[in-house]
Amino acid sequence: MQHRHEHHLLLCDLDGTLIDSREDLAAGVNLMRADYGLKPLPVETVTAYVGNGAKKLVERALKDFEVSHDEALEKFKKHYRDNMFVKTSLYPTVGEGLKILRGHGWKIALTSNKPSDKCEDILRHFKMDTYFDLVLGGSHKYPLKPEPESIMIAMKETGANPNETWIIGDNHTDLEAGRRAGIKRCYARYGFGHIGSEDFDMVVDSFMEFVEKVGKQSTSLR
Repeated sequence: MQHRHEHHLLLCDLDGTLIDSREDLAAGVNLMRADYGLKPLPVETVTAYVGNGAKKLVERALKDFEVSHDEALEKFKKHYRDNMFVKTSLYPTVGEGLKILRGHGWKIALTSNKPSDKCEDILRHFKMDTYFDLVLGGSHKYPLKPEPESIMIAMKETGANPNETWIIGDNHTDLEAGRRAGIKRCYARYGFGHIGSEDFDMVVDSFMEFVEKVGKQSTSLR
């Protein structure tokens, strides 16, 4: 059976999968906390709060304090926007790996719980935006992962089917969303998320390892 290139689709998570953004996220949270006279949290603590979108991140970072979460969310968004590229970096081999996949006809989409405008800014900053067919960030138009709606949208828009679609991510939200959408799931073990009780079809310690493994499995990469 011949595989058509356009039917191979990779859905990428952003934080903890394509970029290491831990310190800048922590800076945004701690500057927001400082606005309320609160002490900073360790980077490791903030990192453990990441994965379910900015609103949940702020709620978790202020869980013991009675403040308006809506107001705090706006403060966090401003502080994070101002510090988004201080220490954030691409994980090794991400750019090279995306280039290889695109060169072999893969469609690539971003599915992230980070707001869409921030996703687009980050991809442009690292000159990765040209590799992506779709950017599906956190939006009121569809629920955040682990709900599978963004995956279903990406498959519909690119003409992919579940058997030839992968999601790569470092968190249980990515793996659960992939499971519920009926696609293949790769756990990015090099990231900073946690997978809870979720399972996966592949585990990798670098982005390039994923590219190499699917290259061995896919006729489109031969």
